[in-house]
Amino acid sequence: MTILIVGATGTLGRQVARHAIDEGYKVRCLVRNSKKAAFLKEWGAELVWGDLCRKETLPFALEGVTAVVDSSTARPTDSLSVKQVDWEGKVALINAAKAAHVDHFIFLSILNADKYPEVPLMEIKHCTELFLAESSLNYTILRLAGFMQGLISQYGIPILEEQPVWVTGESSPIAYMNTQDIAKLVIRALSVEETKNKIFPIVGTYAWSAEEIIGVCKKLSGKEVKITRMPIGLLRAVRNSLRFFQWSWNVADRLAFAEVIANGKPLDASMEDVYKVFGLDAKETTTLEGYLQDYFNRIMKKLKELDYNKAKTGIRKPKKSPFKNVNN
Repeated sequence: MTILIVGATGTLGRQVARHAIDEGYKVRCLVRNSKKAAFLKEWGAELVWGDLCRKETLPFALEGVTAVVDSSTARPTDSLSVKQVDWEGKVALINAAKAAHVDHFIFLSILNADKYPEVPLMEIKHCTELFLAESSLNYTILRLAGFMQGLISQYGIPILEEQPVWVTGESSPIAYMNTQDIAKLVIRALSVEETKNKIFPIVGTYAWSAEEIIGVCKKLSGKEVKITRMPIGLLRAVRNSLRFFQWSWNVADRLAFAEVIANGKPLDASMEDVYKVFGLDAKETTTLEGYLQDYFNRIMKKLKELDYNKAKTGIRKPKKSPFKNVNN
């Protein structure tokens, strides 16, 4: 079976590619920059140049492909808008997959996307779900809540560097999940017939508020935490001001999404049926405490090594942060 992975250089996409290769699948990755994707080739994936927003590049990438895993999304710094990438690009991909007679299309969406029509990214994700479901392709839609990996830059690194941690509005509890666990579920869906033409929530073991996560980081790091709160009204004012400039529309759309995680409503769902259908053990899912403990243990070990080398050689402490390259 040949799998085409779209978004394979991203935080989740690379884990999907790694797990698929480890499971023996033939993996092809749609990439725009072969240099940035070189690590995928080293793992054993085939790289094919293409761009969602250049639909003429998609048919070649889909030749001989059995299944598509779409984990791509527009980045805040992209020159293209969320609409161009996450809607027009996805429509082109789904149509191309249909023309190529792809057997299975797995789309990674966002939990509760149908409940926020006023948020551009959420509305587009929901519309893409509907378009895929009506395409006649066999599909599996996995609705995600949040990645544990993102918590390192959001909380871990600022706390270790004794910088303020920003909290916006009323913190929404989020059931974060390790991308490695998500990747396992994604690849499992390829071999379980019961996952076809269905939608599943994919979330972690517990929905954590920002304050709870900060408390865990404080305990594990042994450092005091400076919390800076941004009122939700100020966030809206910034978002509205950015809408005046075309070059910042993508950032404004992302700020609109920030309101989803700052309104106090939890992003969580039951995974009981998911584990039954996928045939996986819930006890094997990474807990947030375990993930953060592993990160801080590795950081503290690295800091001790740096202090030892400094004392031994008399070399000054490096200016670059030692915290940024210790994450999975």
